[in-house]
Amino acid sequence: MSEPLSDWLARLEARHPRAIDLGLDRIREVHSRLGLAQPAPVVITVGGTNGKGSTVAFIEAIARAQGLCVGAYTSPHLLQYNERIRIDGRDADDDAIVRAFEAIEAARGDTGLTYFEVGTLAALWLFEHAGLDLAILEVGLGGRLDATNVVDADVAVITTVDLDHTDWLGSDVETIGFEKAGIARAWKPLVLGDDDPPSSVLRHAYAIGAQAVRIGCDFFFDPDTVDGWRWREVGFEIDLPMPGLAAPSQLRNAAVAIAALRASSLAIGDSALREG
Repeated sequence: MSEPLSDWLARLEARHPRAIDLGLDRIREVHSRLGLAQPAPVVITVGGTNGKGSTVAFIEAIARAQGLCVGAYTSPHLLQYNERIRIDGRDADDDAIVRAFEAIEAARGDTGLTYFEVGTLAALWLFEHAGLDLAILEVGLGGRLDATNVVDADVAVITTVDLDHTDWLGSDVETIGFEKAGIARAWKPLVLGDDDPPSSVLRHAYAIGAQAVRIGCDFFFDPDTVDGWRWREVGFEIDLPMPGLAAPSQLRNAAVAIAALRASSLAIGDSALREG
């Protein structure tokens, strides 16, 4: 009989000597032993200082309104751990997460993993077995050395860059921006939600050949339309209802989410944009 999820979580919290231990060597090793590849045909990784969770929620809602099967990995959770792994709009149940933990335990050998690394691998393991169309991964801390960066994103998103986790990421926004830009991949879109992103982000995108898609330059949101707002880029615009998430910043997050989906290979119709 499998152990309860609560026992697994208690053991994982106590096992690794450091709650935060940035680096990809450990998770890459176990990811390889598990035989994992991409968790879905399209992967969108969302990093940034503020707005990550809302942006993930908008991407997920729009894609599901299009009829796609979507997996979303987020952190932290509010009430229960299961909230971190959603498949087709539902939180993963205890048994599924425990099966993933058991597979990771069997594969890791003597490789030590943090609580977050095990959780990330569990999400990737469940996603790969779920037949997804889209996987959305929310960065835990930073980006370059975050466990989610074991996966190559088809579209990377940086919502905003500000001072956060300075003990780990650096003492200024240029250094932090470089760390967050580490989720970008060569010749792939990098969607930026800052009006004036740090130059380190743009330099890194240029250096690796990532395609920077910038708010206020490549796409725009106009909040003053009647009963809603307008998203636009060259050759396309759409009037949309106000988001259900109520805060001034949510229009920006919704705009970034739309830009991320339009930068992907997924076909998203106007009705899904409005409904999502």
